[in-house]
Amino acid sequence: MEQPRIKILNQLLSQIEKNIPNKTLKNNAVSKSDIGWQLDHSLKVINAVCANMIKTNPDNFIKDFNLLRSILFSLGYLPRGRAKAPKVVLPPDIILKDNLYTQINTAVAHLKQANELPEKSYFKHHVFGMLSKQQTLRFLEIHTKHHLKIIDDILKNQKTLSVSRKGS
Repeated sequence: MEQPRIKILNQLLSQIEKNIPNKTLKNNAVSKSDIGWQLDHSLKVINAVCANMIKTNPDNFIKDFNLLRSILFSLGYLPRGRAKAPKVVLPPDIILKDNLYTQINTAVAHLKQANELPEKSYFKHHVFGMLSKQQTLRFLEIHTKHHLKIIDDILKNQKTLSVSRKGS
């Protein structure tokens, strides 16, 4: 049976896919990066984190307390412009549509595998510490929603710009 967080993440992947046609849109008032960067980065994070979690030995999981994680996970929020993406999840200079679709397919497969993992499977995050399977899926949900919100803000700004240009 598909876990609720996996279902949410699959819905977020659908939102990512719907935004691929907008990949070249950008608004510096919202972000220095274009929509393609946001999409590619989100997919790279999902795939890297899932691949990492799939390889873990659940016997090595150690439950720990992390105040920042507790606060941000409860709020379901990541502040903008505070963190730098690790090199492994940075998008390339040129982002191809085909590559985004390939990454989506890989993410769907990774989420199917993650669904079947033991609860003590984990991912070790450089800020949030050791995350259990459920915490890892929550992190992926919050992180993906964070980037989809940036995309929505870029698109809203695009609409505002086009309306103001028409009025000129």
